[in-house]
Amino acid sequence: MATSPSGQAYPSGQEPAAGASMRRVIPAALIGSALEWYDFYLYAVASALVFNKVVFPVDNEFIGTLAAFSTLALGYFIRPLGGALFGSLGDRVGRRHVLVITLLVMGGATVLMAFLPTYEQAGFWSPAMLLVLRLVQGLGAGAEFGGSAVMSVEFARPRRRGLHGAWPASGVYLGLLLASAAMGGVASLPHDAFLSWGWRLPFAASVVVIGLALFIRLRLQESPAFKEVEREGEVMKAPLREVLTHERRGALVLIGTQVAQSVMAYLFLTFITAYVTDTLHMDDSAGPFAVTVGAAVALVTMPLFGALSDRVGRRPVLLFGTVFCAVYAFPFFWIIDSTRSRFGLTAALVIGLGLGVGAMFGPQGAYFAELFSARIRMTGLTFSREVGGALAGGLTPIIALSLVEWTGGSSWAVALFAVLACVVIGLPAVLLGPETRGRSLLAPTRAELEASTGLFEEAPRSAEADPEAAPFRAAGAAKR
Repeated sequence: MATSPSGQAYPSGQEPAAGASMRRVIPAALIGSALEWYDFYLYAVASALVFNKVVFPVDNEFIGTLAAFSTLALGYFIRPLGGALFGSLGDRVGRRHVLVITLLVMGGATVLMAFLPTYEQAGFWSPAMLLVLRLVQGLGAGAEFGGSAVMSVEFARPRRRGLHGAWPASGVYLGLLLASAAMGGVASLPHDAFLSWGWRLPFAASVVVIGLALFIRLRLQESPAFKEVEREGEVMKAPLREVLTHERRGALVLIGTQVAQSVMAYLFLTFITAYVTDTLHMDDSAGPFAVTVGAAVALVTMPLFGALSDRVGRRPVLLFGTVFCAVYAFPFFWIIDSTRSRFGLTAALVIGLGLGVGAMFGPQGAYFAELFSARIRMTGLTFSREVGGALAGGLTPIIALSLVEWTGGSSWAVALFAVLACVVIGLPAVLLGPETRGRSLLAPTRAELEASTGLFEEAPRSAEADPEAAPFRAAGAAKR
């Protein structure tokens, strides 16, 4: 018979049903994050290989690539708005409804990109339409990872939150894997065929993923923690205001942690494709091929690092990843610059993605969710994460490309930029942040959340069946 944290047995029929629920939540988290990053990585690769030629056709290849990366950045700058909008909706009406809405908004914009006219066909309207679709895509994606992470962690058993919170991160790399493989496949077509119609096929194919994800997500139940918030009458009318006024520390820790991880991830995933093609003059398929292999390795290491955080804590794993990435930045570019081969590029990305980014990203689902109290968790996670992503993910490719141009094709300035992001921003954020493993996901307020550290509550049940839920419910009744 299952027991509560205090050692009391649950009455018959009241045992946690998390195991059964997780069998639906895991594929929903995987497929949703996979679609998000399938869409976004297709756009990133297309920015480096296609849009700089057919949508922004300028004589200077550097200017064309910079213009394409600028539209990539705009998608990141709109994501905090999406995080605030859909995150707030998730805290007010429920997580599952938001996950369906964001899926349709984000995926629909990606499918429409397959039908984008070229500059020769539509002139100014070609980049204008691309910009609008990119903004819509970014708006929908603003709450995708955060919503998936919240659902995964709130359904998970307490001692396995790190593992289950890593499924959205694995979904990211599943999407990268699929997008990289798809773009790598069409990039091997004759150059003219690739630029005229080949690049459109992976964008159109995302409709299949949308259909599958929609089928899975429509069958989800609402998360246990949100149901508990509703039962206690703790639903907030303005969750973002609550985050900014009473839970700023969690938001700032999250932003700093996310900035460092995003800088490393987008150097490895987005900038490197343009760098090896335009600066090292490797063939167009080299970058997508190497990212495919690196993403496959990261897909496996994400849940491993998440599970490790369940045993040793979130902060030690995050610290390892941050320090590793800082130390590895210069060797990463040295391997690529000295070998100029597919093998060297692939080996460098496998190490960087599988170990460095894997350790930084794997525990984030659980860590970020545990930073916030139940009634504003989705807003706090999605908005704060997307602010960090906008600062780093949106600007990193532009900064890195400009640094290469400034140094005359050298990579040392980009490596130094990576080191500074990890040491100056990421490391202090993790060191100053709390250890959250064991916090109660039922805690409705910040004070009760921090007081719960060290507890391992099960999924919420009635106050009679769950002695841990009773104090929170009593506190809510007293406030009312």
